[in-house]
Amino acid sequence: MIKINKVKQNLNAWSVLSFIFIMLIILPNLNILGGIFSPANENWQHIKTFLLQDYIFKTLKLVVFTGLFTIILGTSLSWLISAFDFPLRNFFKWSLVFSLAIPPYIAAYTYNGLLNYTGIIQTFLRGTLHLQINQKYFDIMSEKGAIFIFTMFLFPYVYTITQAFLEKQSAALIENARILGRSPLEIFFYIIIPISRAAIVGGTSLVILEVLNDYGVVKYFGITTFSTAIFQTWFAFGDINSAIRLSAVLLLIVFVILFLEKILRGRKRFSFTTTKSRPITRQKLVGIKGMVAFSYCLTIFSLGFLIPTLQLLYWSLLTYQKILNGKFLSLLVNTVFVSLLAAGLIVIIAVVIANYCRISSGLAAKIYSKVTTLGYSIPGAVIAIAVIVFFINLDHRLYWFYKFLNPETGKLILSSSLVMLIFAYVIRFLAIGFNSIESGFEKNGVSFFEASRTLGMNITETFWKVDLPMIRPAVISGFLLVFVDILKELPLTLILRPFNFDTLATKAFEYANDEMIHEASIASLFIIAVSIIAIYFFYKTGDKEAE
Repeated sequence: MIKINKVKQNLNAWSVLSFIFIMLIILPNLNILGGIFSPANENWQHIKTFLLQDYIFKTLKLVVFTGLFTIILGTSLSWLISAFDFPLRNFFKWSLVFSLAIPPYIAAYTYNGLLNYTGIIQTFLRGTLHLQINQKYFDIMSEKGAIFIFTMFLFPYVYTITQAFLEKQSAALIENARILGRSPLEIFFYIIIPISRAAIVGGTSLVILEVLNDYGVVKYFGITTFSTAIFQTWFAFGDINSAIRLSAVLLLIVFVILFLEKILRGRKRFSFTTTKSRPITRQKLVGIKGMVAFSYCLTIFSLGFLIPTLQLLYWSLLTYQKILNGKFLSLLVNTVFVSLLAAGLIVIIAVVIANYCRISSGLAAKIYSKVTTLGYSIPGAVIAIAVIVFFINLDHRLYWFYKFLNPETGKLILSSSLVMLIFAYVIRFLAIGFNSIESGFEKNGVSFFEASRTLGMNITETFWKVDLPMIRPAVISGFLLVFVDILKELPLTLILRPFNFDTLATKAFEYANDEMIHEASIASLFIIAVSIIAIYFFYKTGDKEAE
């Protein structure tokens, strides 16, 4: 009887902690929904009458065209890498992912520096080739330019997910189609795309959510989207009510997109009819075909990683003596500190919720799992507004306690601290850590857990001695992914950082926004370098887990 009570106590501990964490995720976002019903002011009437339609149109334009082009790039490259062998194929397989290491806002000002009047390309054309070309052909600071930036630096979401899916497909599908006389192009359109639909839609949905979350590219290019409108309404006009209403509209668009994703995934499922399945046998491309495949991959790799990185390296050589000083070291410490702290906290919360969802089969566990992954679907600007309102209200409620501790204290304590920023990171990136850890639990199954319980260990003891050692690779992978995303995060950090607290991301953006593009290169290169290292260790961890 004592042992049964002890088991119940441990189970309650996991469930109570999970409930607390889930409530902390939900409560701030309720402020957004509640703000819809507050009285509308004159600013909102003006926005609704004259500006809202433009915000919706431009945001959807970026979403639709970026989604379309990333599908084309990501799917074609994943099929090329999975089904064919050509020069440097093994190199391109993993190097095409490097585009993810460069945040789109860094890519935006880098390409503008490359293509503007004083950039290396136009300088070469004028000085060496004595050519004068119309400036409109080099103007990347437009909606078309933003679509190009988003496409080139977000397509790896579609590429990695689809390529991983295709590598597990049976060779029989392709071989039977070839026997029936289908050309490679027909196989791609009639077989590969249908069976990969879920993977393609999943990757594209991530791309779309990143576009909706972006602030750096659209702000730098002067494009009015929901993100820039929320920032301007809050910072320029100090109108929190209108900012909340804009956030609510953007949130509604996100929910519609997620609903459409479910429809596009469809109910069709493709599986093997036999256990004797072989992976796709790669067809060797020689001669012109091999060179075309090589050139295609090289072009995308160059545009998405090599060219902007080389440009940043060149700029860094011009400015490193000016930038590398004590202030830059402070930026680096701030960035690493806040990223490590937030990533560690997110992984701990993700482990608690994932373990509870695994050991519980009730409705609450299913709801927790859905709520946990919701945060990544909500754009950073929306989360920032929700968190600001939540913490301001919390500070007002705790003011009596602050006065008790220090009679001369101000009202906004938590709202002006790192706590608010870390809290927002948890809401935004918890889904990434949770998905990784949940996958680790699912891979190991419940047989070891049940065996440990049968031998008399309670749930907590089983977790520490059995489960945690087995899911360690998943925990490390989740931590690395979260760390990189926080390192690159811009909208949340810009809005919620404490006074006089900068990170590499915010400083690089400020330099670029002040037309000090060369000075932004050092911070940008650090972000890229750390991201590449984290991606490398992530894949190494995944390889060890697969062995």
